[in-house]
Amino acid sequence: MARDISRVGVVGLGTMGAGIAEVLARSGLSVVAVEIDDEGVARGRGHIEHSTERALDKGKLDDRERADLLGLITYTTSLADLADVELVVEAIPESLEQKAELFAQLDKITGPDTVLASNTSSLSITEIGVHTSRPGKVVGMHFFNPAPVLKLIEVVRTVMTEPDVVTDVVAFAERLGKEPVVIGDRAGFIANALLFGYLNHAVRMYEQRYATREDLDAAMRFGCGYPMGPLALLDLIGLDTAYEILDTMYHQSRNRLHAPAPLLKQMITAGLLGRKTGRGFYAYDAPDSPTVVADSTAAESSTPDTAMARPVRKVGVIGTGTMATGIVEVFVKRGYPVVLRARSADKAEASIARVKKSLDKQVVKGRLSEEDAAAALARIVPAVEFDELADVDLVIEAVAEDLAVKQAVFAALDEVVKPGAVLATTTSSLPVIECAAATSRPGDVLGLHFFNPAPVMKLVEVVSTIATAPDVLATGHALCAAVGKHPVHCGDRAGFIVNALLFPYLNDAVKMLEAHYAEADDIDTAMKVGCGLPMGPFELLDVVGLDVSLAIQRTLYNEFREAGFAPAPLLEHLVTAGRLGRKTGKGFKDYTRGGSFTSR
Repeated sequence: MARDISRVGVVGLGTMGAGIAEVLARSGLSVVAVEIDDEGVARGRGHIEHSTERALDKGKLDDRERADLLGLITYTTSLADLADVELVVEAIPESLEQKAELFAQLDKITGPDTVLASNTSSLSITEIGVHTSRPGKVVGMHFFNPAPVLKLIEVVRTVMTEPDVVTDVVAFAERLGKEPVVIGDRAGFIANALLFGYLNHAVRMYEQRYATREDLDAAMRFGCGYPMGPLALLDLIGLDTAYEILDTMYHQSRNRLHAPAPLLKQMITAGLLGRKTGRGFYAYDAPDSPTVVADSTAAESSTPDTAMARPVRKVGVIGTGTMATGIVEVFVKRGYPVVLRARSADKAEASIARVKKSLDKQVVKGRLSEEDAAAALARIVPAVEFDELADVDLVIEAVAEDLAVKQAVFAALDEVVKPGAVLATTTSSLPVIECAAATSRPGDVLGLHFFNPAPVMKLVEVVSTIATAPDVLATGHALCAAVGKHPVHCGDRAGFIVNALLFPYLNDAVKMLEAHYAEADDIDTAMKVGCGLPMGPFELLDVVGLDVSLAIQRTLYNEFREAGFAPAPLLEHLVTAGRLGRKTGKGFKDYTRGGSFTSR
């Protein structure tokens, strides 16, 4: 049976420590809050009073509850006042030397059964614990910011931590209304180890001028449903904090993908730390303000001049799969006549029937009138021969993700489509220039990577090759805007923006599972609850399909030759075994019996 902990100490009353103290008091616990001096105490008290005042204003606390909560916290500048607590949570700055010294002092002050916990987000709990005479009572309790709001706590056990201590801390975290996941002691734990590799990769993309900060952030928000883009999130976290976490991870893992991007160091040296200084990747109207203001690096100039766009009155779509059908629906709902080219009349009619089914659902839900649905459907012209596309202004290829098949399509289009028509591919991973090279007009070719389901997802990656003409790029941008999509621009390299950022992160999650570091369910929980992502990595891999994911990861590795991009062997083994995700009933999770795959 778990130990009943009622009196807790918190050392360090910065944003995180003050938040932890508030969480503890909200649960009715007696809290001894320690800071280094009276100024620190006043600042910490101010954090808590301001936070609870906001909760009062929002109706989450009443006056009596707020008074009771504040009454449970005792402030002090003396560690000796922690002599009778049953648990201490340390939340001082991320310095191993300072934390080790503090734990050595706490070891002498507190009783032998007192559990000593560190809120570190990246430092070794083992290295902290060895500075005490009770490493078995030392554990990590990594809260997420803001602590009163976010539910995740990473409970970090070392090789020395006693099993009963882990049990007690997990039960304690649950009593606080949190969702604990238990993991081993390695840099970054779960959430930061996966999150910061992705953030670092985004910085490198920006550093290489592959995409603008606005397009990088919009791509991950609209393409993946992330609450914030990577560069905006780095500004919120603080670039100095991000650098420290990445540097710690790199020195432990020696994984080059964790080596902080040089741009981070340059920005830190220049004092551009993010929101807290009023300037980071973005400029803010004041320090600590979330309000972004225009600055000299604003991306308006990166948006093509749509005045030079070619007129598009009629569109062609090649293919009858889910993506092709979705793209047809997008265009006909916006008033564009569409020639749908299929390999047979039956396939064309089946695709049109799927569009009709989707439109009918929207009518039933009141999102579309019967008249508008009928008019949209009437704009689709089925075709089997390529020459029926002769008069379209823009044609979008959405056939199988096979380069030879796509090249054959583009060669056929080159023979029949009128001069000046724009040729686009929806490929998510293949080189657009390879499609362009199959034509005599590479300047007219670009990528328009829609996201599935196309009628719902707002993002389109507009991909220019080394040969794409400026007015063709402007045409792609203008057309996306005309059909209600959010275009982002990038060059022609594997993965474009979204897949190039997303799949290495997913691959890292598989490697984490493969290394027996944590279970799939705990990793998913950490990323959803701790980082606010709509799906955990293994849930997402199962939805995408493990075979599709493996193919994309191989494409990334083959293009960049980055060792960290090499597909995790476990992913390859599951694909070989036919566990492809939801479509086969089994992937990382078993959809036929419930439960998750374990590599143990």
